[in-house]
Amino acid sequence: MKKIVTFGELMLRLQPYNYERFVQCDHVEFTFGGGEANVSVSLANYGMDAAFVTKLPEHTIGQSAVNSLRRYGVDTSKIVRGGDRVGIYFNEKGASQRGSVCIYDRANSSIATADPSDFDWDSIFEGVDWFHFTGITPALGGNMVEICKQACIAAKAKGVKISCDLNYRGKLWTRDEARAAMTELCQYVDVCISNEEDAKDVFGIEAEATDIYAGEINHEGYKSVAKQLADKFGFEMVAITLRESHSAFDNGWSAMLYNVAEDEYCFSKKYNLHIIDRVGGGDSFGGGLIYSLLSGKNTQAAVEFAVAASALKHSIEGDYNMVSVAEVEKLAKGDSSGRIQR
Repeated sequence: MKKIVTFGELMLRLQPYNYERFVQCDHVEFTFGGGEANVSVSLANYGMDAAFVTKLPEHTIGQSAVNSLRRYGVDTSKIVRGGDRVGIYFNEKGASQRGSVCIYDRANSSIATADPSDFDWDSIFEGVDWFHFTGITPALGGNMVEICKQACIAAKAKGVKISCDLNYRGKLWTRDEARAAMTELCQYVDVCISNEEDAKDVFGIEAEATDIYAGEINHEGYKSVAKQLADKFGFEMVAITLRESHSAFDNGWSAMLYNVAEDEYCFSKKYNLHIIDRVGGGDSFGGGLIYSLLSGKNTQAAVEFAVAASALKHSIEGDYNMVSVAEVEKLAKGDSSGRIQR
């Protein structure tokens, strides 16, 4: 069984019921989620040995966060305990022409105040095949850029493949800060995941003749973006998710995967989504892609599986993608009818 380690922050998600706005709600529901944790849940659901690494307080909320991963079979044994608080994000779901709103309350969380000595990366990567992190984790401040760098160096020393989702978050750091940190970290990355905005925000690389709001996708422009990224950092593969946003409910969703060794650009089929919850959509793509590549799928099959997995996630409440390989394969093979299963 392939073994994957993901590293990042696991947060408490607070959200008004249904589609209420913050200013009108008088009660909220809470769940847990976070980019790399979401990936680990996907991989565990696909039957892989997925471990999540972070730092969480020892109190009850910290334990509840750990338990939220354990219920899906994620290995939590490498989570460091300590610090004072679990990061929080408030999520207001958009509807129709009103976009979603995300407000962070994650300053001084346990992981944001972590010390490099908290993590024994040589031990963590023993017997591991793949390491995944995102651009959110180094953006948390403190020692996180250095900790991510140490993790990448240790992973490389053990021959572990590394993937990174650029995931630029303007509420966490500036473009200049992101560019400096990610330029350093991406030197260790084998598989880069980006979207229609991240490559531009972080590295100033932009697809030409594309208007995501008008639903106009220029395939040649995205091929150019992928090649520029690969040439700059020596990536083995570059995946770019393509979201056409027509409203908060209705999106077009597809992706491209560039296989550098084969000089192969593969575009997936496009799904017309009617969205229940888009949070974690990119993470579910990442989980599907890692599973596909570790399972030996070719470039086209890998991107089709990853996009189908992510399309299904948009139908599920919460951060975690709770689908099986069989469900993803069924959609990837063309059954998108949504008919009842009896």
